[in-house]
Amino acid sequence: MTAFLQRLGAQALEQFRGWGHAAFFFLDVLRAVPASLRRFDLVVAQIYAIGNRSLIIILASGLAVGFVLALQMYYALVTYGAAESLGLIVNLALVRELGPVVTGLLFAGRAGTSLTAEIGLMKAGEQIDAMELMAVDPKSRVLAPRFIGGIVSMPILAILFSAIGILGAYVVAVLLIGVDAGNFWSIMQTKVDIWRDVGNGLVKACVFGVICTVVALYQGFETEATPEGVAYATTRTVVISSLWVLGMDFVLTALMFSTP
Repeated sequence: MTAFLQRLGAQALEQFRGWGHAAFFFLDVLRAVPASLRRFDLVVAQIYAIGNRSLIIILASGLAVGFVLALQMYYALVTYGAAESLGLIVNLALVRELGPVVTGLLFAGRAGTSLTAEIGLMKAGEQIDAMELMAVDPKSRVLAPRFIGGIVSMPILAILFSAIGILGAYVVAVLLIGVDAGNFWSIMQTKVDIWRDVGNGLVKACVFGVICTVVALYQGFETEATPEGVAYATTRTVVISSLWVLGMDFVLTALMFSTP
């Protein structure tokens, strides 16, 4: 029993030590942000690499989600004679939940793994060590531009996901099923609040962008400088980012929408 408690305590201490190390890493990256903003060309390059190259998967997924959501909601609502609410439910589901959450998961799988692998390979190739030997701060030169690129790209991708999802729902509901187009759009305009619904969805997207980007950067920067270490770090990026996104989505939803 004593040995078990000792092992449990050692594991708990190691876990807390890891969390503390990650927190200090995050603070170091934040301190490096002002210096990286003076090299704005690096930031723009990372916004393109992280955001623009994730655009196809985001748009394709948003369109597919819009198609399926319109079909499923219509079959459920028409049973109760509430098919006129289809546009409202699709819009709220996308801007409040599906847009930020699905975009965050896709972002972690595409951009997050790319960031982790890129930085891990730089570390394996001793490029990070070479920067430190030349008195170049790798956090300002490598990490901070990618951090800014991630938190800028994520809300934009979430907006595009929701927009293309609503368009896909319109195609299915109006053009295929035959729901009235005027009713589909008018109920969204009257019932969707720009600050409470769309604004809170954007806040979620920003939080998820910070989480996914920091996890990816940390896993890449702290990985073992071996091919196996890089592969393991990319896997941990997807798993940890996805769990954090899902957990924070519950917390943020409870805080944002708990009152009418």
